[in-house]
Amino acid sequence: MILIGMFDSPYVRRVAIAMTLLGLPFEHRSWSVGKDFDRIREYSPIGRVPALVLDSGEVLAESALILDYLDTLAGPQRALLPSDGDARRQALRLIGLATGAVDKGILMVIERVFRPEEKRHAPWTDRCLVQAQGALFALDKHCGERAGQWLVGDAMTLADITVGCNGTYLREAVPLDLSVYPALQAHVDRCEALPVFRQFHLPFDAPTPAPLP
Repeated sequence: MILIGMFDSPYVRRVAIAMTLLGLPFEHRSWSVGKDFDRIREYSPIGRVPALVLDSGEVLAESALILDYLDTLAGPQRALLPSDGDARRQALRLIGLATGAVDKGILMVIERVFRPEEKRHAPWTDRCLVQAQGALFALDKHCGERAGQWLVGDAMTLADITVGCNGTYLREAVPLDLSVYPALQAHVDRCEALPVFRQFHLPFDAPTPAPLP
């Protein structure tokens, strides 16, 4: 399989970490959504990453879909997302919070990177910040209740991977001060200390806008 996208994207990064933890080998194409936009669109029609090219040639181009497929390959005993019950619902809730926060963070980064300062719309970015902060406070509360344990159950799940990757992106790219959320920050740091997280860490590099056709 071939994974397309740079590891400064939290979405690409969480797929790479999941594949490694599941023992699924892959080739990597470190292509930027800026300068490599046209190449990416040959696989992902809207130019988004990650894109995963399967051995059959089929392309999956959305991280949640990719991760669901990987869990199917791994089987229910090794899957990174709990298969049912309270654990699954809790993991999905945390993933939803972390994804919501990082989506708002990405919008703030786009506003900064692509729009001239005099044309930035502060009410819009302020609203994005409030939304991201709401999600981060909720994640911090859950991390505090877990007191240094994994977020769901007794082992790392996709919730931990997503919170770790997204927290690092928000800290490095927006940037947001995670010390306001001490339990969350501690959990992100715990994840980032793991070799598999370090293996796929790439400092944020703002994309260069691709020319319009």
